[in-house]
Amino acid sequence: MTHPETPRPPLPPFTAKTAAQKVRAAEDGWNSRNPQQVALAYTLDSQWRNRSGFLQGRPEIIRFLSDKWASEHDYRLIKELWAFTGNQIAVRFAYEWRNSHGDWFRSYGNENWQFADNGLMQKRYASINDLPLAEHERLFRWDLGRRPIDHPGLTELGL
Repeated sequence: MTHPETPRPPLPPFTAKTAAQKVRAAEDGWNSRNPQQVALAYTLDSQWRNRSGFLQGRPEIIRFLSDKWASEHDYRLIKELWAFTGNQIAVRFAYEWRNSHGDWFRSYGNENWQFADNGLMQKRYASINDLPLAEHERLFRWDLGRRPIDHPGLTELGL
């Protein structure tokens, strides 16, 4: 069993390479849609602002992610490194999903992350906007789970 505060490399301070690795690891985790597993990337007392909601600690994160993926069907996410310094990373992202009525959306956003010395995320601040999307406008069409390594990223997709 993994200890709740097991280090999560790469560790800060980040380089361009390790910051990009951290971003891809986060993308892969979220694309798993496994709230308990994803929550292990955050400190036990991690603080979040997600849209207009404020969360603190893994139990709230797990509850939030469980609710999110229960209502955002066929969720597929791409994250891209924007900037980094020391123990902080900024990313931009987009994800596609559909609601229970079958309506598609692409959600765009930015996140600011701060990490503890052990590589767990202490703080996550996310600003997100949802754009209705016609099914034929979808760009994220890989099988559910990890984005294939050869699938274009946000820049390559013109997003």
